[in-house]
Amino acid sequence: MRILFAGSPAIAVPSLEAICNIENVELAGVLTNPDSAKGRKGTLSPTEAGEAALRLGVTSILKPEKLDGAFREHVISLKCDLLVSFAYGRIFGPKFLSLFPLGGINIHPSLLPKYRGPSPVQAAILNRDSVTGISIQTLAEKMDEGGILASEEFQLTGAETALSLGEIAAQKAALMLPQTLKKIAEGRCEAKSQDHANASYCKLITRDDGIINWSKNAPEIEAEIRAFNPWPLCRTFHNERELYILKSMLYKGSFQQDLSKGAGYVLGIDKQYGILIQTGGGILAVTQLQYHAKKALDWQDFLNGARGFIGSKF
Repeated sequence: MRILFAGSPAIAVPSLEAICNIENVELAGVLTNPDSAKGRKGTLSPTEAGEAALRLGVTSILKPEKLDGAFREHVISLKCDLLVSFAYGRIFGPKFLSLFPLGGINIHPSLLPKYRGPSPVQAAILNRDSVTGISIQTLAEKMDEGGILASEEFQLTGAETALSLGEIAAQKAALMLPQTLKKIAEGRCEAKSQDHANASYCKLITRDDGIINWSKNAPEIEAEIRAFNPWPLCRTFHNERELYILKSMLYKGSFQQDLSKGAGYVLGIDKQYGILIQTGGGILAVTQLQYHAKKALDWQDFLNGARGFIGSKF
């Protein structure tokens, strides 16, 4: 069985690596997003999946701007049987899917039909779920509506960031994929229809989502700080300087709020918890901060260089 793998970010890499080690499966090529400018110098760099494909010695690495007719002709020449997609970043049209005799499958890091869309990892954190999972589904014309071929749920600790949860999902997906592909090759993989009535959706994350609204309650803000790490990072403004809040926790100590000061007021410190910030509901303890273009610092080191920080307001 010849496979075209489509993926772009780091979460897709373990699944790509797994395909390379499956008996009687041949990786015909890797489809990924075009190189993009990265770093201060704006150097063009491949996606994480593109970098992995180079490392793995893949001879056909495809980075089209459009999945147009000319590109489809090239894909036909690869003589693929199946399309496997994981966070590629684009929707496949019926003309493209028709190129694969066995169709296409998609790996999605949620328990579908929950969190259809582009940010299921962040959605699970934002909603403070206790469980999430991986679904492998058939590719359908409408986003994430395909039948479920395999799924696995796992527990969340409540301390995950988008980075750490993405890494967990990536590894679990890579363990699930070989068995699913084996069943497809043997013609014994049946798709189970989703319960569309219970579908929920998540949105594309933008940089503006990282701006902290201190009038929200502390649990909401703490979840956002984890969900938006490593991107776009939660941030606020202090003395007209952009300040990233990198790590925090819910405060469970005895420090009293000063409600007259309003949300975003820096109340003080607790040596066990960190810098205490008043929110619209409860106190948030901040443990790691970073001014824009400066180093990330633990709260004690940060305060050593930030005179007058206690008693200020974001």
